[in-house]
Amino acid sequence: MELFSIMFRTAFFYFFILLAYRIMGKREIAQLGIIDLIVSILIAEMVAISIENVKDPILYTILPISLLVLLELFLAFVAIKSRKFRNIFGGKPSLIICNGKINFKEMVKQRYSMDDLLLELRQKEIKSIENVEYAFLEPNGKLSVFKYNFLKIPSNYPMPIIVDGQIQDKALHYIHKNKSWLEKVLKQKNLIIENVFYCFYKGSKLYIIKRSDLL
Repeated sequence: MELFSIMFRTAFFYFFILLAYRIMGKREIAQLGIIDLIVSILIAEMVAISIENVKDPILYTILPISLLVLLELFLAFVAIKSRKFRNIFGGKPSLIICNGKINFKEMVKQRYSMDDLLLELRQKEIKSIENVEYAFLEPNGKLSVFKYNFLKIPSNYPMPIIVDGQIQDKALHYIHKNKSWLEKVLKQKNLIIENVFYCFYKGSKLYIIKRSDLL
């Protein structure tokens, strides 16, 4: 009887967890942020305990898992609305290589070693750092790499200056500009920062997506 109960609980939680992750969305399957990882670990631990303790009602596991799913959906909604929340709990991309030069200060800050960098480059079949123009360490720990073109002609990365109405100070620093310069340029276009949803800088030009342009 106990063996049957274990088999039933295993099959039941397989489909229950499958349904839970479908509710949370495809993003949870494709990548794991800090919050996603915590939720996944907690769900796995609770399911394991429930399968082992066959005398405990299944409801004791269903309720906390359901609460975690609802909490995850709520936090995902807050993250969409608040960039500050996303930055605090999800993290921000870090520029590790800029214009072919390694940003050692950022690597130390992120506790990202040269061995980590070289490993990621090898996995992307990049033989030398000299072939990399830009590299970003993403919040999920993956390295996004932009290689030089065939002739190694320097290109301007579309640096995000405003995201969701908020100025990206680090981006301004990288292009050697400041907030006053940005406000002046926007004023010439009869815009204020709050009305800009997304703005990036490339080749000495600003490319702007206004909030009014969104569907």
